[in-house]
Amino acid sequence: MPSKEPPRRRVPGPARSRDAAGGPGRARPAARAQDRRPRRPAAPGKRRGASPQSIRLGSPRPRLRLISLCLTLVMLAFVVRLLQVQAVDANAYTAKAEKNRYLEYTIAAERGEITDRSGIALATSVDAHDITADPKLFTPEDSKAPDAPQQAAALLAPILGKDEAELAKKLSTPKSRYTVLARRQTPQVWKQIKDLKSVFAEKAAEDRAKGGPGANVLAGVLQEPTTRRVYPNGGLAAGILGFVNAEGKGGGGLEAQLNKKLQGEDGKIRYAQAGGRPVPTAGSTEIPAVAGTDVELTIDRDIQWAAQRAIADQVEKSKADRGYVIVQNTKTGEVLAMANAPGYDPNDLAQSNSAALGNAALQDVYEPGSTSKVMSMAAVLEEGAATPGTHVTVPNRLHRGDRLFRDDIDHPTWYLTLNGVLAKSSNIGTILATGQLGKTQPEANKVLHSYLRKFGLGSTTGLDYPGESPGILAKPQDWSTSQQYTIPFGQGLSLNAMQAASVYQTIANGGVRIEPTLVRGTKDADDRYTASDAPKRTRVVSEKTAGTLAKMLESVVDDREGTGTKAHIQGYRVAGKTGTANRVDPVRGVYKGYTASFAGFAPADDPQVTVYCAIQNPTEGSYFGGQICGPIYKKVMEFALKTLQTPPSGKAPARMPVSFKPGE
Repeated sequence: MPSKEPPRRRVPGPARSRDAAGGPGRARPAARAQDRRPRRPAAPGKRRGASPQSIRLGSPRPRLRLISLCLTLVMLAFVVRLLQVQAVDANAYTAKAEKNRYLEYTIAAERGEITDRSGIALATSVDAHDITADPKLFTPEDSKAPDAPQQAAALLAPILGKDEAELAKKLSTPKSRYTVLARRQTPQVWKQIKDLKSVFAEKAAEDRAKGGPGANVLAGVLQEPTTRRVYPNGGLAAGILGFVNAEGKGGGGLEAQLNKKLQGEDGKIRYAQAGGRPVPTAGSTEIPAVAGTDVELTIDRDIQWAAQRAIADQVEKSKADRGYVIVQNTKTGEVLAMANAPGYDPNDLAQSNSAALGNAALQDVYEPGSTSKVMSMAAVLEEGAATPGTHVTVPNRLHRGDRLFRDDIDHPTWYLTLNGVLAKSSNIGTILATGQLGKTQPEANKVLHSYLRKFGLGSTTGLDYPGESPGILAKPQDWSTSQQYTIPFGQGLSLNAMQAASVYQTIANGGVRIEPTLVRGTKDADDRYTASDAPKRTRVVSEKTAGTLAKMLESVVDDREGTGTKAHIQGYRVAGKTGTANRVDPVRGVYKGYTASFAGFAPADDPQVTVYCAIQNPTEGSYFGGQICGPIYKKVMEFALKTLQTPPSGKAPARMPVSFKPGE
């Protein structure tokens, strides 16, 4: 039987293409087998041949708008800040930048020299360095060390002689770009620091080369050139010169009095820096310093040395509190020497006794004693109340007011001339003589007071020296009962050593007082010399009275009955007067001890030099002025006369009678 074959499905042939007109065309070639891809079965419920549904994304425009807005706000903030920095606060930020970038320091002016009358330096200046630092360079960021201030302080403290903690504190202030570690250090000190800086700089460079931080704890230590005051002669004339303090200003004496002239005008320099080093290409500005004025004193260095040595030796020998010597040119008023003992060395104030600082010859006031009697005698002679030959009977005691007065020694009744009263330094004789100045004691007091004032007591000398005392001289109506009789012989009034010397300069100069001077002239930075103004001159007594007094004062030294024979100088006629006064203890305010003194001039026939000496509270040996100050006067006067090449006296002194015989 023929088998039954399943019916064949008719596979349609390829569709024929039609041309543009719709007619039959050629058939498309059959697709290649490899190009055939199996179709995915249609999803249930979906019609076969339908395309899958696409996912629609949100619009990007809102996000772009948000990002744009944020960027706009950020840019706006930058623009606002830029406007603030470059427009609104431009000056402030510029100033801050300048402050951090630029350093400015003072160029110290060279202080003027102080010389003696021959141009020999008594005070001068040498090169020095102010050791400074930039604290910002000691921060951990700049120094690369967490404890740079402490390390630097430990290294610098022994070199500068400063406290380590104090240095560390100064270096730990990063807000400041400048601090002074030590002033006026010697070049040797700066060399030590500079060598140490070099060592640390080399180590830092090596460390950086190996990849390390390169810490350098001394990079911020700097220096500024300045000057340091030195006194080539040590303590010579220290009382006159004074000293310069740590700030470079006069701290006493002429250094303080003439500070404005001596210090000159400081300059300034300003430069850009980076890392503590100048930036040469950034430029700098400089105002040069103007050197101070040189000052030439009237002091003679050699005479000053002789006076200082003589008084220092006697103060030590007598175990006294202190002493002073004044040497003055009688014809010009120039002070040739002003010595104090004990003194001090202005080069080393740390080792000096604070009590010795200053100028005691001008600042101490004390009761002069018998050296003051020359003023009483000047008043008596000038007023015509007596003559050198007037007889004065001097008892052992004199009752006046509520007191009994005596001389320094007990004696029988003396029969003295007025010249003898001065030669033997009789207190009682002086009271009797000055009592003749007026019809009543108050009138006599008033006359004597007027002469004391004309001699310069109760007012400063005219030197304008810092701390100078005018002394104490009460008005005559205020004199107590005892003062009416003690002031004539030098108790109950006070003066300083320069005032006492000026009294004898007045007598030596024919009765004309010349205000003492210490400054002879000045020389400015342009080397122009200007002489000091002529000192004031005042007629105190007549030339005749002064000449008579000079002869009377010779009797004190030349006559064997005089109290000043130890001041005699071979070949020269010497006029002088001794003094021994009760001394007021400055601490307790009561009389305790003595003031010994001697004053005079030479040659008596042609006076050139006045010398005054005083010693306070001698406690060993004699305390009489003629005994301990007479020899000092002699030493200093002899030296001064030889130094000034003063010729010896040409004739012997005129000897005036000291005493008289009753009934003659």
